[in-house]
Amino acid sequence: MADLGPVPWPPAPIRTERLLLRAAEARDRATFVELYGSQEVHTYLGGPRPQEELEREMPEVPGHASGSFVVERDGAMIGQILLRRATKHRPAAVGKVDLGYLFLPRAWGFGHAAEACGAALDWLDGVLPGEPVVLATQTANTRSLRLAATLGFTEVERFRAWEAEQWLGMRPAVSA
Repeated sequence: MADLGPVPWPPAPIRTERLLLRAAEARDRATFVELYGSQEVHTYLGGPRPQEELEREMPEVPGHASGSFVVERDGAMIGQILLRRATKHRPAAVGKVDLGYLFLPRAWGFGHAAEACGAALDWLDGVLPGEPVVLATQTANTRSLRLAATLGFTEVERFRAWEAEQWLGMRPAVSA
């Protein structure tokens, strides 16, 4: 994945009804380790990274890159939203903005992903109007497929990768 290109980063924090989307800070490191090391979070992502490896290799300020938002609720990090240029997956995705997200299991089932992803996509529409967005997930990940539909993504194709059937969806370009 490549960064978004010439967009102001980090943007001002984005507030929703319940959440704050912001740039990563050093205080988020332990939560990033938990997020990337969670078996539940990585069920459809090829499995978690070993805790010891994460502790050793995680930078002081993880996720500090253009297009990476920390999702915070009540002062605590609960997830991450990633907006990057797709460089692989499928030809239909290359060069388009790719939406990715990870949330801690304790934040699942409350609509946080829809709220946070919707806010990130609204921000993207303001800084890069007219950009289509893609999202890839395993077809077995029914929660992610429901979220994709909620966010306005429609199926472009299915394909096999990482020993599983994958779904590629696209959200049409939105003008600011």
